[in-house]
Amino acid sequence: MAKKTYIAAIQDALDLALEKDENTLIFGEDVGENGGVFRATDGLQAKYSDERVFNTPLAESGIGGLAIGLATTGYRPIMEIQFFGFLFEVMDSIAGQMSRARFRFNGTRNMPIVVRSPYGGGTKTPEMHADNLEGIVAQVPGLRVVMPANPADAKGLLLSSIESDDPVVFLENLHLYRSMKGEVADGYYTTPLDKAAIAREGSDLTIVSYGGAVPVSLKAADELAKEGIEAEVVDLRTVSPIDIETIGESVKKTGRVVVVQEAQRMAGVAATVMAEISERFILSLKAPIGRVAAPDTVYPFAQAENDWMMKADDVVAKAKEVVNYD
Repeated sequence: MAKKTYIAAIQDALDLALEKDENTLIFGEDVGENGGVFRATDGLQAKYSDERVFNTPLAESGIGGLAIGLATTGYRPIMEIQFFGFLFEVMDSIAGQMSRARFRFNGTRNMPIVVRSPYGGGTKTPEMHADNLEGIVAQVPGLRVVMPANPADAKGLLLSSIESDDPVVFLENLHLYRSMKGEVADGYYTTPLDKAAIAREGSDLTIVSYGGAVPVSLKAADELAKEGIEAEVVDLRTVSPIDIETIGESVKKTGRVVVVQEAQRMAGVAATVMAEISERFILSLKAPIGRVAAPDTVYPFAQAENDWMMKADDVVAKAKEVVNYD
């Protein structure tokens, strides 16, 4: 086991997947010789040839169509959308085609496609590069949406996604790529999809989060602990489908909940989690559910990013409000 960055863990998973199955292909804008804009595929074309790791034109709709065609002929495509803000250019392929294949063909066809893409703020990217659009794809039946929050899960969940016979949208937090290191097991291993993790044990409050908001939630939990409030942090890992059972067990234990997301407040994953808790576990609640999210505005230009994004202090403030409710 070695310490690796988030991006190195993803690169390791891609390397192992290509090594394991010759029908696994990687393609997207600049993923070949250049190794991708964030170097997630660095060295893979040289190792596995330009027939298995190759560049595409700058056309997300073409990348999606190619993935669908390859999947129908026995390949396992890993397509990269360079930034998830470009989702709309490939939305029909993802939501209108690959997500419906199993239903359309009555379970006789698989669509083993992984849609890899970075998302999220904190790195001062240009417009349309940091958008958090997971709520849009999480709503689409037939898609699985996976958002790891640490290097170990990034590797294990990516390998599980590549093994899946159904399409997976695999979203990688841009800020975490090189800002986070963690212990990552050597060799090939998988982490279960559709299963949340308890990132921190606690008894006074449940903080439900995912992706890039998990480290923020953990920092907030550490600050709360200094004031005698022990917060349990639930990392969803897969945001569609959501692991309601793990959330429910935590809610029954603590009775108080704050849901945290980096995306805008309107609708989205946090709203779904809050609704599910209200419908299923309302008798376990001792206070209204709190929510921390970004404002309902277009993602700002870089100069205003720090003011716009939610922070650990926001989570701490909301947690105290929920804990002190009577």
